[in-house]
Amino acid sequence: MKRFLNTLYVTTQGSYLARQRECVTVRVERETRLSVPIHNLGGIVCFGQVSCSPQLMELCGLNNVALSFLSERGKFYARVQGPTSGNVLLRREQYRRADDPDKSAEVARGIVIAKIANSRVVLLRAVRDHPDGEGPRLLTQAAQRLAQPLSDIANPVALDIVRGHEGDAARTYFGVFDHLISAQKDDFFFRTRSRRPPLDSVNALLSFIYTLLTHDVTSALDAVGLDPSVGYLHRDRPGRPGLALDLMEEFRPFLADRLALSLINRKQVKGSGFKTTESKAVTMDDQTRKEVLIAYQNRKKEEILHPYLGEKVPVGLLVHLQAQLFARHLRGDLDGYPPFLWK
Repeated sequence: MKRFLNTLYVTTQGSYLARQRECVTVRVERETRLSVPIHNLGGIVCFGQVSCSPQLMELCGLNNVALSFLSERGKFYARVQGPTSGNVLLRREQYRRADDPDKSAEVARGIVIAKIANSRVVLLRAVRDHPDGEGPRLLTQAAQRLAQPLSDIANPVALDIVRGHEGDAARTYFGVFDHLISAQKDDFFFRTRSRRPPLDSVNALLSFIYTLLTHDVTSALDAVGLDPSVGYLHRDRPGRPGLALDLMEEFRPFLADRLALSLINRKQVKGSGFKTTESKAVTMDDQTRKEVLIAYQNRKKEEILHPYLGEKVPVGLLVHLQAQLFARHLRGDLDGYPPFLWK
């Protein structure tokens, strides 16, 4: 489990990652700041001006430790991965189903149902925790509206219809997202979703956590032998991990959105930790980024009852379990893919 739960995030600018026998060392100005055994790591994520030795890349490849490179803001640049594992028959089945419109729609439908249902839970829990004022009324109305697309796609429909309902549900959900923010309203407010680049502090925080989640889901898919690039809801596009984006939809409300709201409402991040560049993009400073990374890793250590398996598991293992369930579905061991439904 340590392999799945432990990701090394390197945010200090100018860091150099090297191999020392079977350990990853992090050096800053020729001083070793950290040394971690490779078998304790499931992934390494480098932000900004961080470089690595070829020997370290070899060590990561041999031990199936994904090495990702991102900008300081969290924009994905590249990923170094060892030899592909998993049998070829699994991937061939993945590709065949992705080419079948009906089978693609069926997979996408289950994922979108889970995303919308989990979004409703976020809204309804906020109403339960803070029942007074205008905000809870609007959140309740939005949750009621989200029940409609769940009904509309309860039975098989075309892929374009699934995408249409997913888009409508996202607009409804983010339309009331600002009412989920109960503290620091002068610094943290939400008007609309903006991504490339994020134009306010909330969007910058969401985008950063979504990037972390994408990395984890991609690693989980690689670990079970699936191709993260070939999705069903998200179709093929060069450089885009379509299947990883598919499976992470189930976790956006439960893990990413709730974490961002918790950091803001508990004042674990401050408005002073976000800066607006000349291009109007909003970025986080190093200290804020570290706070988010620590909170993300701590969240992954918490336990939750898996709705399908009926067992308590660490949150960080959920993406790996879902990847395994998806692979079992493709192999024919499961009639359908059981998405993650938060209760």
